[in-house]
Amino acid sequence: MKLTCRTGPRAPRGAPAGRPVRALLVALAMLGMLVSAHAGDRLLGTWGVSAVEGAGGGGLTPWALITGSGSRDQLGATGYATTWHSQGGYSLRAAGAALGLYDTVELSAARWRFGLSDTVPGESLGMDVLGAKWRVWGDAIQDQDRWWPQIAVGAQYKRNRDMAVPTALGARHAEDIDLYLAATKVWLGGLAGRNVLANLTLRATRANQFGLLGFGGDRGDARRLKAEGSVVVLPRDDLAIGAEWRDKPDNLSVFREQSAADLFVAWFPSRHLGATLAWLNLGNVANKASQRGWYLSLQLAL
Repeated sequence: MKLTCRTGPRAPRGAPAGRPVRALLVALAMLGMLVSAHAGDRLLGTWGVSAVEGAGGGGLTPWALITGSGSRDQLGATGYATTWHSQGGYSLRAAGAALGLYDTVELSAARWRFGLSDTVPGESLGMDVLGAKWRVWGDAIQDQDRWWPQIAVGAQYKRNRDMAVPTALGARHAEDIDLYLAATKVWLGGLAGRNVLANLTLRATRANQFGLLGFGGDRGDARRLKAEGSVVVLPRDDLAIGAEWRDKPDNLSVFREQSAADLFVAWFPSRHLGATLAWLNLGNVANKASQRGWYLSLQLAL
């Protein structure tokens, strides 16, 4: 299958579609500059890395943890850039920023560009993501004598900027909101003296390929509840090794969408820097099966 459709509501270059995201990215960067140049007081790396959609957590899924190193009386901020290439020639580039307010509220923004390989030669898809997260219960680090996890609720507004291909595949909407509930627990010294983190996220979504192929389709247009999970071991304070899994809805009859999974290593050489290397499998993407490849993400944290 090779798509050549060029029709549909594509946003022209310079159109206002991306301006809110660009403005928020600039605003978050400026706010991050206002944060003290000194790192916050939280335990190294417990803010996670930057998920591809901009939220604090793992690479694939948001956690209940709030981004940045700021504690209850501090601000924190992160910025990230991510790249991924599959053996089928697909490529993903994403960048964004997030602000953590007093270890309670998180605001984030991200921009994606996805190259379509020879499926649609010379073409790519773009998506903007605006996110908000609110910690509503517990403390994943401090509540060591309690069984319950830290819990947060979040929302991600997504807007696809290039709808010609998604429309040709049967997608019904160019924009939508994902809603999620995340529960995260950290056990200090939980495995042979090593810290362990576990996360479960439940997401209400109708996004096709995270939203890159629009929302809803000929097989369904309602939000579906999908599970996401992470398990991480920290052999050292500055090193995290883990695995993630994310289920996705299957709304388009032209191909079967599968869950995504990764194995990753995250390194925090300082309280301001983080690097994540992962082997990421997105499953079927359009006409190509089992799209796997290396994922690299660099993060600046305050």
